Amino acid sequence: MAIMINGKTLTVEEVIMVCKYGEQVGITEDAQRAVKKARDYVEWKLDEGAVIYGLTTGFGKFSDTFVSREETAELQRNLIISHTCAMGEPLPKHVVRAIMLLRCNALARGNSGIRPSTLKTLMDMLNKGVHPQIPEKGSLGASGDLAPLSHMVLTMIGEGEAEYQGTVMPAKMAMEKAGISTIELAAKEGLALINGTQVMTAIGINALYDAINLAKTADIAAAMTAEALHGIRKAYDLKVHAARGHQGQIDTARNMRKLLKGSKNVRNVNPNKVQDPYSLRCVPQVHGASRDAIKYVYDAVSREINAVTDNPLIFPDQDEVISGGNFHGQPMALAFDFLKLATAELANISERRSERLINPQLSEGLAPFLTKYGGVCSGFMIAQYAAASMVSENKIYAHPASVDSIPSSGNQEDHVSMGTTAARTAALIVDNVQKVLGIELFAASQAIWLRGEKGLATATQAVYDRIRESVDPIERDVVMHFELKKFDEMIKSNEIVDLVESVIGLLK
Repeated sequence: MAIMINGKTLTVEEVIMVCKYGEQVGITEDAQRAVKKARDYVEWKLDEGAVIYGLTTGFGKFSDTFVSREETAELQRNLIISHTCAMGEPLPKHVVRAIMLLRCNALARGNSGIRPSTLKTLMDMLNKGVHPQIPEKGSLGASGDLAPLSHMVLTMIGEGEAEYQGTVMPAKMAMEKAGISTIELAAKEGLALINGTQVMTAIGINALYDAINLAKTADIAAAMTAEALHGIRKAYDLKVHAARGHQGQIDTARNMRKLLKGSKNVRNVNPNKVQDPYSLRCVPQVHGASRDAIKYVYDAVSREINAVTDNPLIFPDQDEVISGGNFHGQPMALAFDFLKLATAELANISERRSERLINPQLSEGLAPFLTKYGGVCSGFMIAQYAAASMVSENKIYAHPASVDSIPSSGNQEDHVSMGTTAARTAALIVDNVQKVLGIELFAASQAIWLRGEKGLATATQAVYDRIRESVDPIERDVVMHFELKKFDEMIKSNEIVDLVESVIGLLK
């Protein structure tokens, strides 16, 4: 059954189902009526000759320039083609699909004044797999994602390029092959289609979804390292974390207890050491803080995907057209900057655990650099280098985009959010964190092999066995790149989390 949109109830999970797994989309009858009612109101205002921003005026600094009804079609087309200034590589198909879905959902609310037929064209493109080529760079995230969204609309009017059935071709050809007619934009429609935060939100929602799974992966990696380094289980006791009260911390400690249940390698008390280093002992505090931050972002994104973010907004029942600023990306810019910090920290502490596994001064008796043949073989020495490099790179990406602003449109748009930059750099950080956690899992599995592969918990044993299906223990030096790629792919596919949850139940 198709996911039905109405502008109010779309969920993060439904967006992922559409953008990554090709779920079909429909629109509810109530939403269809709301869209038609708003369009009828726009036509009435046009017949009256009302002066309304974006309907009968130019845009931005040209908002005080009147445009006659006879020129509105040209106005809307010129808006689109003049705004197609995005640059860089095309956004991935799943991000483009999320952009299209979020735009449809915003328009379905009935405050944008678009024709029902124009909305249907965009939904048909989504359902039939016509994906506009949208370059990744060029949005200030203030008057919406104007430049990249204009590239989406280019396909609707038969211009630009689109991907269809795996091939990039002229957009008009793609639309013809899919059996979709191109359109001529009517009054208000160009502005309704490009004024909004859908590009930053689409990029960010995919990074967010991966981050949710990464938090679980980080706990699994920490549990594997705790097995290898004879960690002290008492640090995860509920009493400790309830005494502080942060939910993410409590949930992470619960995950660690579940993951390590039955292990003979971790101990409640270790006679050889009083306490573990922070990278093991403070897993609940560090991972938990990231969990709480991710939850904040999830809530903010859940609001934004059901928001009307174009301008002006149409309120037929109140007989009002109001020019406001819902297109401003600040709520998403701050959220995605927060997401960057939260996910980067998962890599920071993971790399420190990897260092403890390979460093003979810290590894509880493991072979230096996890190789039996130190000197002749380097073992995992440079794997830690790679992790350190990506952790350091994340520090650059984690610089908040939202603290920057450059005025635009003749200083009419004098404060901008840079929210799309925040979302793009969040996605870069998430990719790095996936790789850093993969390195920790690789090193931990090697350490467990060197220990004799004994006494593992049910969950960590399952992970270890899955790793061994793809990656043999490293007896002597091999080309590490190919092995590291296997771990990156395992994490990106979420199969490690899925496996663990099939064995011990859902993690928090």
